[in-house]
Amino acid sequence: METSELVHRVVPSPNFNDRALPVTMLVLHYTEMKPVETALQRLTEAEAGVSAHYLITEEGEVIQLVSEENRAWHAGASYWRGSKDVNSASIGIELDHPGHAGGYREFADAQFEALVPLVARIVKQYDIPRANVVGHSDVAPLRKIDPGELFPWDRLAEYGLCLERPEKLEQADPFHNEGAFILALERFGYDITEGRKAIEAFERRWRPERIEGKPDAQLGAILWHLLLERDRGTAR
Repeated sequence: METSELVHRVVPSPNFNDRALPVTMLVLHYTEMKPVETALQRLTEAEAGVSAHYLITEEGEVIQLVSEENRAWHAGASYWRGSKDVNSASIGIELDHPGHAGGYREFADAQFEALVPLVARIVKQYDIPRANVVGHSDVAPLRKIDPGELFPWDRLAEYGLCLERPEKLEQADPFHNEGAFILALERFGYDITEGRKAIEAFERRWRPERIEGKPDAQLGAILWHLLLERDRGTAR
């Protein structure tokens, strides 16, 4: 397994297979397991059938589990921007964290400081668009809510590693009803099989301070801005 200087140790997982697609995405997760050894055990035991390429502890240790050339099993049933095989198209990074079930809290600074250079290297190496650096909840809104509303996307965006939250909104809500908003979510990239869950996933990513599962003027303006920026080619 090839590693980089950003990796502190390697704990190989048997849970991988061959990719069917080139890498065009990066997906962030939380483990929702403590202590970290519990998550590490699950990600490396064959019976569990799950894995990720990397696990980053709250203390900032980067552990590689699967070679980037292989397809790790981190996203499960998922979808993003037309792709139903997110595992094949992505690098998966698990963040050691208790999650919503274990006392949800802010992510540790040491962990974030270890995450940034790893994401930067991956994004550069594979030319991953900022719009394709996403959370598990973005690609699996029916099932997942991680890394959740406290993940510091704004700090990651400051490094140019993901899309930043629109602040200068060009107009008020352009969508006439909830159905129109949901169709726009699909255009942006979300699975809209369950509309309310897709809205919650969008809120968790783009307006984490208020998650209600229904669109309003602010949310509509945010989505409209993101779509405009994409169409202009400035939101890659």
